Amino acid sequence: MSKLNKTFAIFGNKFQAEKSANIKQVLQSIAATGSRIIIEQDFAEFLRRHVDISRITFEQAPHQDIAADFAVSIGGDGTFLSTAQLVGDRRMPIIGINTGRLGFISDILPQDADNILRDIAEGNYKIEERSLLQVDEVSPTGGDLEGAYALNEVAILKHDNSSMISIHATVDGNYLATYLADGLIISTPTGSTGYSLSVGGPIISPDSKSIVLSPIAAHSLSVRPIILNDSVKIELSVHSRSHNFMLAVDGRSESLYEDTTITIQAAPYKLQIVRRNDHSFFDTLRNKLLWGADKR
Repeated sequence: MSKLNKTFAIFGNKFQAEKSANIKQVLQSIAATGSRIIIEQDFAEFLRRHVDISRITFEQAPHQDIAADFAVSIGGDGTFLSTAQLVGDRRMPIIGINTGRLGFISDILPQDADNILRDIAEGNYKIEERSLLQVDEVSPTGGDLEGAYALNEVAILKHDNSSMISIHATVDGNYLATYLADGLIISTPTGSTGYSLSVGGPIISPDSKSIVLSPIAAHSLSVRPIILNDSVKIELSVHSRSHNFMLAVDGRSESLYEDTTITIQAAPYKLQIVRRNDHSFFDTLRNKLLWGADKR
């Protein structure tokens, strides 16, 4: 293995001990390059309990104190989203090692870790920049997700036992629509192949500068997903018979009162993802989602 002399920050899923062999394989591949390894503190403690990494030299640190040339996310797409939150605006390109199921964002298999590391050593890779959404709340009580960032989507949802909610939406101060629905998904291009797609939203190329609004089980057949330029500011206010609703940001959720206003706009920075030079978004669509496949 070529010598890299880089620093790799390791993030991972702390709830899948059965994937320990894959995790060890990835760490051994990085260690073989002579690179410095820093493991996020909580993940390091998980590994010590479940994986024999005694022969691998590494450091550990809280995520906010880590500085590295690359971040490595070991897990599925959910782990990648969590890693993106922890990396934030530090511009550490993320390598997604897939030990999960679909692996749409994290698409490098553990057994291919040597190959991607060799490509990095030889400069045979590319960096994709992905836009994020910034969420701000105007709430009397404040919320845990104030100032949160979403790589995939922000979702406004009804509570499980409540009737549909009313979501009043404006774009740059101009009235757009009032959605009578079970919820509304506000998606990035990256997230267009996730939750938004499952409710009939369009697939958007990752380099598109856009935001997608997709209603969930809308009461009116005339309400359809809409694509907006990502330079806009979206404001949402919610009314509900139960007087509350759910706000979800890349899977993290909280309950809010209906007098909360949600503001959503493009984040001031973009996330960087390491891709092989032969990687194609359209190949991923065909291979992972069987897009365009005809099984007749």
